[in-house]
Amino acid sequence: MGDAEFTIGIEEEYLLVDTSTMALAEAPDTLMSECEALLEGQFSPEFLQCQVEVGTRVCADVHEAREDLKRLRSTVSAAAARHGLAPIAASCHPLAHWKSQAHTDKARYHEIYQDMGGVAERLLICGMHVHVGLSDDAERIDLMRQAAYFLPHLLALSSSSPFWQGQDTRLASYRLSVFDSLPRTGLPPNFAAWSDYARSVDTLVKLGIIEDSTKIWWDLRPSARFPTLETRIMDVQPRLEHALTLAAVVQCLMRMLTRLRRRNLRWRIYEPFLIAENRWRAQRYGTTEGLIDFGAGDIKPWTVLGTELIDLLGEDAEALHCTEELERLREILSGGTSAERQRTVLANAEGDKEAGMRAVVRHLIEEFHADL
Repeated sequence: MGDAEFTIGIEEEYLLVDTSTMALAEAPDTLMSECEALLEGQFSPEFLQCQVEVGTRVCADVHEAREDLKRLRSTVSAAAARHGLAPIAASCHPLAHWKSQAHTDKARYHEIYQDMGGVAERLLICGMHVHVGLSDDAERIDLMRQAAYFLPHLLALSSSSPFWQGQDTRLASYRLSVFDSLPRTGLPPNFAAWSDYARSVDTLVKLGIIEDSTKIWWDLRPSARFPTLETRIMDVQPRLEHALTLAAVVQCLMRMLTRLRRRNLRWRIYEPFLIAENRWRAQRYGTTEGLIDFGAGDIKPWTVLGTELIDLLGEDAEALHCTEELERLREILSGGTSAERQRTVLANAEGDKEAGMRAVVRHLIEEFHADL
């Protein structure tokens, strides 16, 4: 099996905050122009004016991705600092109110704002997308069905959005609650073949409902622009190394499933109804409660799930030269996801609740810069 096909690309969305108040801040035009010039097509505005997006080049492995993503994060950080701002890589700002935000003045975002009505106004959320190169369309759609089983695992490990508008939502990933209010989101359907997927997309395109498949926002989808499967379920990661570990897990999963497929084997395909139950558990609890193992007929804690995932993907991590990154899952589980770390900061903060939330934002700024 040629491992060159399992290239990876990482897209991240950041929020910009005022370093004196910890409040969200709109990106000045000069900041946007500077980053666009320095990052040559790897930087863009996002739906809201307080958001920006970066994307790595096509990377052969996680080590190449590390260098590119570190450069992207460092460049945005340095440019933001010149304006008294700092980026945070968390899926929700702990204090900000969506009613106070303005969307970016671009045709695509005006269209989303009009099409989605009031739902679009609440999109004060950031995500992390990981592309894995798979050139064969039939293989992409087959792997999409199988990889859906692991989407709740990725969500639980990535959870970074426990707070919304100054309140603890008691969820590990509140971001997903907001995003799921859009159409064409959630778990991907169980298409039996690429032709079934293409026919379904063409139906909506011919009716003028969407212009192309970029308006399909499932947790996992065939990319419309690249020969990849794009995993979209994850919260964005405050720490660079945790982002790279999750990207390595996604890359290894795709190789593992391809390895099985080429031996005429496959991961069992479960009904979306069942996977959705694990998705909810991941959204609600992160890694503090277990997920359902449907084969075993049991709820397994993350102390078991994490070890099983590392063992399952060990061969693939070795082939893809990311064993160290895969092993870092143990660090995420022992130290807690970002959602857990944020709650710890709030619990230990002095002052009133708002001061505590500002302390959480400062913590997120520190974590963004910890690995740069």
